Amino acid sequence: MSAALISVIDDDESMRLGIAGLVRSLGFGASAHASEEDFLASDDHRNARCIITDIQMTGLSGIDLKRRLTADGCDAPVIMITARSEDALRDEARACGAFCFLRKPFKDSDLIVCLERALAGGT
Repeated sequence: MSAALISVIDDDESMRLGIAGLVRSLGFGASAHASEEDFLASDDHRNARCIITDIQMTGLSGIDLKRRLTADGCDAPVIMITARSEDALRDEARACGAFCFLRKPFKDSDLIVCLERALAGGT
């Protein structure tokens, strides 16, 4: 695997650091952000090959972030994660272009599959 930069955005510090650690263990670079606003204020939104974001956070949601990135011409795949279980939320995430949608708690292997597919340009 390459040293592609994967950006992780989650307001839950243990989740954010855990996912970033998993990403690094796979040989990728990882940046970790506590909010979408922090992510957008960094250069990581221009350099990330893939973005993993929680959907429900204070401020911009993961869905809002995906819409903003799309409007700005960013085509990095976005993997969305959430603890919420509503089917409508999953449908909204898919409608805005989420590459993959995972409900917490999820298996590391499920995230790895999504990440590998996203970096390979698969569906």
